[in-house]
Amino acid sequence: MHTTRISAARKIIVRSFAAIALFLLVGCESVTLTDLTPRSVAENPSQIYTFTLRVSKRSNTITGVSPSIVLDGRSFPMRTGSVGEGLYEFEYQLPAGRDRVAYYFLVNYNIEGNNVQTPGEAYTQVETVQIVRRYVLSLEVNRGPVGARISVLGRGFSPQDRILFNGAPARTNFESPNSLSFFVPALPPAANYQVALSGAAGTSPVGTFRIDTSTITVAPTALTLRTGDRTTLTFTLANAAPPGGTLLDVATDVPESVIMPEVIVPQGQLSVSVTVEGGKPGTGTLYLKGFGAGEVTVPVTVSPR
Repeated sequence: MHTTRISAARKIIVRSFAAIALFLLVGCESVTLTDLTPRSVAENPSQIYTFTLRVSKRSNTITGVSPSIVLDGRSFPMRTGSVGEGLYEFEYQLPAGRDRVAYYFLVNYNIEGNNVQTPGEAYTQVETVQIVRRYVLSLEVNRGPVGARISVLGRGFSPQDRILFNGAPARTNFESPNSLSFFVPALPPAANYQVALSGAAGTSPVGTFRIDTSTITVAPTALTLRTGDRTTLTFTLANAAPPGGTLLDVATDVPESVIMPEVIVPQGQLSVSVTVEGGKPGTGTLYLKGFGAGEVTVPVTVSPR
């Protein structure tokens, strides 16, 4: 009889410890939830977006895992993912006019022990997915000389968009909602620059662009004119201009003394000639940055008639 009483007491103690252990297991994280959904997603024509969750069991006593996603206050069951164990997915069609959605994941499961199933629950914090309607897919190339015309492919471009080099604007051409182009600005060559897209929708990184060193010759090397006189100025590149041509950003410190058009070397050509007219009397310089040692200069003198 004494042995029976000890055995019964032992059973009570064992069951008590098992219940306590099970309670502690439920109170701790029995599953780990990993949200694999990106915070921003490129817009697609169907407006259907995939939300992905990984559920990792921390014990082999976990059964009956049932994940769901709560979107805009509504709960939807998730299906098992096609790749990888413990992955669950849900495809959601975004209502018209929306560009973001708030959500969180909720997982119900059971913990088995001593022939008892104890329900458990885990959930993630509320997150927001932003649908990006303007984005850059790629730069046509990632290096080139000053003045080269470079294409940018993407989606959602507008005429107000501008390309920036280390924050400084480059001359940008809007070609279509899916295409922009820009001329490599006259910045110091042999250096890398961070390129970004700026517009009404904000600023987005595009990538890194290297401005290569190039050379140019200008003839004549100096200009002497009278007011109203005209002469020809020829710019010659070391290599033929790429597709889109090469823009030569000619500046001067005597803008009222020099009258000349924009200078673009046509694609496939080595040189271009422009007509320069003398304006108000003055003495100064034409500057062409980004070539040779960094700057090409042409002295200018305009005298009165």
